[in-house]
Amino acid sequence: MPWLASFHRGLFSAIGLLAMVTNVMGKDSADLLVVGATVVTMGADRQVIDDGGIAVRDGKIIAVGNSAELKDKFDATRTLQGDGAVLMPGLVNAHGHAAMTLFRGLADDKALMDWLRNYIFPAEAKFVDEAFVRAGTRLGVLEMLLGGTTTYVDMYYFEDAVADETAKAGMRGVIGQAMIDFPAPDYKTWDATLAGTEAFLKKWKGHRLITAAPAPHAPYTVSSEHLQAAKELAAKYSAPLIIHLAETQDEVENSKKQFQATPTVHLDRLGFLGPNVIAKHVVWATDEEMLILKKHGVGIAHCPQSNMKLASGIAPVPQMLKLGLGVGLGTDGAASNNDLDMWGEIGTVAMLHKVNLRDPTVIAAREAVAMATIDGARAVHLEDKIGSLEIGKEADFILVDVTAPHVVPMYDVYSHLAYAVKASDVRTVAVAGKLVVDDRKPTTLDPVKIVAEAREYRDRIRTLLAK
Repeated sequence: MPWLASFHRGLFSAIGLLAMVTNVMGKDSADLLVVGATVVTMGADRQVIDDGGIAVRDGKIIAVGNSAELKDKFDATRTLQGDGAVLMPGLVNAHGHAAMTLFRGLADDKALMDWLRNYIFPAEAKFVDEAFVRAGTRLGVLEMLLGGTTTYVDMYYFEDAVADETAKAGMRGVIGQAMIDFPAPDYKTWDATLAGTEAFLKKWKGHRLITAAPAPHAPYTVSSEHLQAAKELAAKYSAPLIIHLAETQDEVENSKKQFQATPTVHLDRLGFLGPNVIAKHVVWATDEEMLILKKHGVGIAHCPQSNMKLASGIAPVPQMLKLGLGVGLGTDGAASNNDLDMWGEIGTVAMLHKVNLRDPTVIAAREAVAMATIDGARAVHLEDKIGSLEIGKEADFILVDVTAPHVVPMYDVYSHLAYAVKASDVRTVAVAGKLVVDDRKPTTLDPVKIVAEAREYRDRIRTLLAK
C-alpha cells in the first residue's frame, strides 16, 4: 500500500530528525565524571588544568578538560567532586614482592646476600605456601591501593594466586612467576617451573587487569640455558620478561668470574635483552651497559629506598634519564624497604640523587612524579594504556587531598606531590574506571580481616622461629 510506505518514510525521517536534535542539544553519556580538581595529566605536554576533570565510559577516559565544559557535555551516572584535590594518574610500582609483606621487619640491617641466603630463602622454604601468598598479597594490595598505587609489578611464588587476589581487588598488575634453579616453595624442579609458568601465561593472557610474565630471578640464580628458555616462553606469549639485574657490586664481580662478563653484558650475549624486559635495580651499570639497555628498549625499575637500606649502592639514574631510558620507581618487597609507599620513593629519588651528585637541580619534582606515573608505565611497557590522563587510556586515577596542614599552602603542584604529599592524603582510587578506594575506604577488600590474618601469620612465624 503506497500510503503505508509513505507513512513509514515520514516516520523514519521524523525519528532521524529527532535523533539529530538530541545529539545536538543533548549530552553524551558517561559512567563517571570527576570535576572540580587540579588535574595533573602527565601527558606529553605535562598539562595542568585548574578546576578540571575527566569523563569515563567503559573504564576508559573519554574526555579531559575544564569542569564547566565537562558538566555541559556529559550526563554521568555518578559525579565526583574534586573539592580542590589533585586529580592525577594512579601510581605505578615498577618492582615489588607483594606477599613478602608478611616478612616485614623479619630480618633487617643485613647485607643483601646474607639477607637472602641466611634469612629470606630459609624463611620462604619453611613458611611460604599458597595460603601464605594469598594472605600476604591481600595485605600488600590493600596497602598499595590505599596509598594511590593502581599498578604494580610483582615477582614471587604461586603467582597464579597473586594474580587472582590482585584481580579480585580490582588492581592492575604485571604479575611475574618466579623462575629459579633451586627448589622453590611452589615448584621443585626447572621442568615443573617451566610448565607451571606456561600454564600461568595461558590462563591470564588477554585479561584486562593482569599481565602475566615469566620472571627468572637473576643471572646468578638461573643458568644461561634456563634464561634463554624463559625468554622463549615470553616471546611465545608476547609477555613481559622480568629479572633482577646488577643489584650489588658483589653480583657484578662474581659474574665477571663466572661468565667473564658483567650481568648486563652476559644477558646481552645470551640474546636475553629486548623491548619486553623489565630489569630491576640496575644499580651497577656502566655507560656502555646503559647504552646496551637503551638499544634493546629495556625498562628499568629503580628502588632507591631498598637499595639504600641494603647498602647496594646508588644507581646512575640521572645518566639513564639523560640517555632516554624508561626508568620507573619501585618499592621492592616490604621485607627490604619496609613499606610499599610510592610517595616515599618519589621524594627519595629526587633527594638521593641531589645529594649524591651535590646538585640540587638533579631529578626535579616534575621528573620524580613522572617516574611514578608515565615514565613508570613506560618502564613496565604499559605506556599505551596507563600512566597519564589522556583520552583513550584506561581510567586509572587518584584524587589526592591537599587540605591538610602539611600540604598548605600550595604554590607548585609538582613540588607538593614530590616533597609534601603522604600516602594518607590519597582520598579516591580508581582502576579501569571502578572505584577501589572511595573516600579513603576500600571497596573491594576487608581491612580488618586482612590485618587480623597478617597478625596471625606473625604469631605463627615468631613461634616457629623460636623453636
